[in-house]
Amino acid sequence: MDGDLQKSLSLRPNRRGDRNNQTPSDKDSEAGFLSSGRVPQDGYPIKIVWRKGFIRLVLVAGILWMLLILVALLFHIWSCQSTVSFLSAMCNKESKVYYMLDTMGLVSKPHRCPIPLANNPDKIVIPNERTSDKIVKKLSYVTEDEIPHDGSQSSPLFGGHISWKQRDESFKLKSNMKVHCGFIKGGGADMDPVDIKYVKKCKFVVASGIFDGYDLPHQPSNISDRSKKLFCFLMAVDEVSLKFIRENGTVIEDNDGGKWVGIWRLILLKHPPYDEPRRNGKVPKILTHRMFPQAQYSIWIDGKMELIVDPLLMLERYLWRGKHSFAIAQHKHHRSIYEEADANKRRKRYARPLIDLHMKIYYYEGMKEWSPKKRTASDVPEGAIIVREHTAMNDLFSCLWFNEVHLFTPRDQLSFGYVAYRLGEAFNFYMFPNCEYNSLFVLHPHTREHSSPIEWVKRLDELKNSNLRETRGGLGLFTPYPGNLKSVVLPNVTRTSKAG
Repeated sequence: MDGDLQKSLSLRPNRRGDRNNQTPSDKDSEAGFLSSGRVPQDGYPIKIVWRKGFIRLVLVAGILWMLLILVALLFHIWSCQSTVSFLSAMCNKESKVYYMLDTMGLVSKPHRCPIPLANNPDKIVIPNERTSDKIVKKLSYVTEDEIPHDGSQSSPLFGGHISWKQRDESFKLKSNMKVHCGFIKGGGADMDPVDIKYVKKCKFVVASGIFDGYDLPHQPSNISDRSKKLFCFLMAVDEVSLKFIRENGTVIEDNDGGKWVGIWRLILLKHPPYDEPRRNGKVPKILTHRMFPQAQYSIWIDGKMELIVDPLLMLERYLWRGKHSFAIAQHKHHRSIYEEADANKRRKRYARPLIDLHMKIYYYEGMKEWSPKKRTASDVPEGAIIVREHTAMNDLFSCLWFNEVHLFTPRDQLSFGYVAYRLGEAFNFYMFPNCEYNSLFVLHPHTREHSSPIEWVKRLDELKNSNLRETRGGLGLFTPYPGNLKSVVLPNVTRTSKAG
């Protein structure tokens, strides 16, 4: 038995000897999981610790960012209601603080918001004095077209054959000015004498328009008796639309030959001046003062909209209260015309190469991207509603705006900011919040989708010797430009909204 015990003991490993025979790396490996004081040479446990630490850091940073957003939103809401002027200024959409919060995604943008309207239209006091004209005292218009001698155009154009020199001169302000402003003799958009006689009495106008049968008239709602007596509700239509309205609605003709659909007086424009219906629609929209020359105040609303706010309350809110003479809404998504141009190309609103050429001309002429350093809330408006007093300066702006639409693309949102840039401080306008704009109307769908073959053009050579090219509009894009546009590189566009 003693022998078996000795044999068993002899077979056991010598623990002391085995420990002494271990390599340093074996010792370190054994101790690596037991002692935090040793650093393993292969670095594997450190990677695990580093990854866990990084994940914790990301989670903590995410939580802090969410808390920051929550605090910023709560502070923004509180500051809007504060009586402290510095804090309340943060709610001003033209302020740099607001722009900074907006770019960080810390500003909520409701689709609709309450409009701070006066309570009672009957108590609105209409100003006795009109806004004074301090720079442009007298404005007259070119009425005869200068047809080129090369035979390229045999008939007058509604907007005229404006040369590059004439265009440039029209932006140089003088007390007495004469500019192109549509309605060239023989250019189309002729009104019936009965309508010309009727609109002479209209000093307060709500204007709209339907062309090529894309809409039906929508009756305004919430209109006070005072506004019904004060305002003329005038809707410009072409012959195609008049026929469409007769077939799908009720047109009443009065004893004088005037045509009515509810509150709307239909103003027929015979001989449409342009091939493109969208360009035809810009005539009553932009040149409201030319169609209705006796108007002192006007509100334009697109034909697809139903006005739901009393027009007298709109004049008080957007003009008289802040002593403005021109008001238009800020675009919901875009501030830069180059971003708006990119959206137009993506959504096929006009020929892509012509939009690019349009923007290259503006960039060459000094039109930079919008930034918070600019004096305006945005360079891109929502042009479907325009509220204005017809002063000489506002009428000049409208003429120059229309000339850009006549010369280049019919997308008037691309040219509004450019004309404002060229006129500078002389043209003052109020750009009101987009959420208020959406509270002014109910939007109705078009009777059909608008589509023009030119919208699908991808290369300029597709328009050469082609019937896709317009014959009476956009001619500035096919007239040799006096500057070197080959060196112009348009700024990169960063999309700020998927919907834009």
